[in-house]
Amino acid sequence: MPVSPKTPAILVGVDFGLPHFDADLEELGLLAETAGLEPVARLTCKRSAPDAALFVGSGKADEIRFLAQQHGAREVLFDQSLSPAQQRNLERRLELPVNDRTLLILEIFAQRARSHEGKLQVELARLQYASTRLVRRWTHLERQRGGIGGRGGPGEAQIELDRRMIGDAIKRTRERLEKVKRQRSTQRRQRQRRDTFAVSLVGYTNAGKSTLFNALVKARAYAADQLFATLDTTTRQLYLAGAGRSVSLSDTVGFIRDLPHGLIEAFKATLLEAADADLLLHVVDGANPDHPEQMAEVQKVLAEIGATDVPQLLVFNKLDAIPAERRPLLLDDTYPVDDRPVPRVFVSAQTGEGLPILRARLSELAKREPELGISLQIPADTDESET
Repeated sequence: MPVSPKTPAILVGVDFGLPHFDADLEELGLLAETAGLEPVARLTCKRSAPDAALFVGSGKADEIRFLAQQHGAREVLFDQSLSPAQQRNLERRLELPVNDRTLLILEIFAQRARSHEGKLQVELARLQYASTRLVRRWTHLERQRGGIGGRGGPGEAQIELDRRMIGDAIKRTRERLEKVKRQRSTQRRQRQRRDTFAVSLVGYTNAGKSTLFNALVKARAYAADQLFATLDTTTRQLYLAGAGRSVSLSDTVGFIRDLPHGLIEAFKATLLEAADADLLLHVVDGANPDHPEQMAEVQKVLAEIGATDVPQLLVFNKLDAIPAERRPLLLDDTYPVDDRPVPRVFVSAQTGEGLPILRARLSELAKREPELGISLQIPADTDESET
């Protein structure tokens, strides 16, 4: 079966002086490629505030149009969220489809969702996004008048019908998700009655959570070097010989900077796995120089779902990809998170290095379960050998 060619796209980012600005638009490029687009040119600019009409201003909009013509681009992607009016005005000015980071993430989620729950969550988020974009539709009807002396017309009737249909679809999807949430709640209560120690993997997307999950439980969950490779929660039992018991290990969806709020709301049923866990394995891409900013984004989402009080064990993954000059002297130490020391382990889920130390730490925490709410400290000395 022939592979369809990717749509060429221009990437645009605006620096408003915020510390996390990605000057190379590297993450937006990865998102675009994941969604099936081909970045053919990148453009960044600085502004003190967004232009109300065109976000980047008229001069920069004309520059984008010229760049798109030069490179044969058929779409323009912005690294920030656009208002419906800005999106509509840009499309008229550039004569090209214009989309933002929010829609791009929604499209990727729609492509990747596999479970019934995941598809429902994506559907709800997309409907909520679409409900704010109705101003872009039916513009060919807005100035039509219907009937003698009537102020309304087909345009008004159509947009109201569209709004009502989306509202009904949102209501139906929410009801179906509530049913799923109740089923999950029942499953969690059953695990609690069985005295199951629940561990959830969380982290920035592409930090290697699924690879680590597979390495720990010998599972075959889908893992790939791409953004949002895993959307649906997978749970397996992990036996810890050091604790003499099994724990429940769940792999959850990865987080990302500026995750659309609608997605956080829609995915609360899944993310509650993290909020209700006894321990969070916060997986970090230790080879990425931007990992402090990525960790901060994960902490932000955890705060939104009420999981800030859940004890964490930091797992700095991709040890094999860390340059020799930056390689840690100890594979087991602590790292400050919100001004408190949190235990940290360096591992390579790919090669297995550091995994025995991680298992030892998990065993220790599983044995000290009643103390988890009081202390996060782990003794630095260990009898475990490195692999």
